Amino acid sequence: MALFDALLQEMAPDLVARHLVEEELLAEARRTGITGALALRVRDLVLGAAREPGALVVCTCSTLGGCAERANEDRPGVALRIDRPMAERAVRLGHRITIAAALGSTLEPTRLLVEEAARAAGREVRTRPLLCEGAFSHFERGDLDGYHRAIARVLERDVRDADVVILAQASMAGAAPLCMKLFAPVLSSPRLGLAVALARYRSR
Repeated sequence: MALFDALLQEMAPDLVARHLVEEELLAEARRTGITGALALRVRDLVLGAAREPGALVVCTCSTLGGCAERANEDRPGVALRIDRPMAERAVRLGHRITIAAALGSTLEPTRLLVEEAARAAGREVRTRPLLCEGAFSHFERGDLDGYHRAIARVLERDVRDADVVILAQASMAGAAPLCMKLFAPVLSSPRLGLAVALARYRSR
């Protein structure tokens, strides 16, 4: 949560955010995929976190973001997935979109999100998945520098013919400035997503 705390301190120092970490939900998604039961649990968790009037819940997990947004069916506008603004910008930048992820479970939810954003914008896109094999082991050991460098190495080696690259997980954001050899822009979700979330929150 340090990444989001730092961004909030920069972008909205007057606000106090509450973090809710449920690591077992992601672990289950990695084991079984997104089941109906898991989706319901995430939705109920979001609705519980948004009990206060005017509350806005931002889901920072790209694997579970679609489940979190289902809470909007019960309370419109209560949930935002952190990567939606990134996907919306990506489809504006080009039609060849490489989706890079450090966890395989994130690739399909992100692809579906990009295609949804493209349909909403009336644009055609072609997505290419790119799994950064081995990078996540650095993250699990707490080696963020090694994690980001491992991601950047994969991107610089394997990205071809892309108009834009998106980093599917918020934790990957630190790899973007390391990709000096890429001609395609590399988008990450934390700053873009928080900017939209803060604008939505303040407009209430």
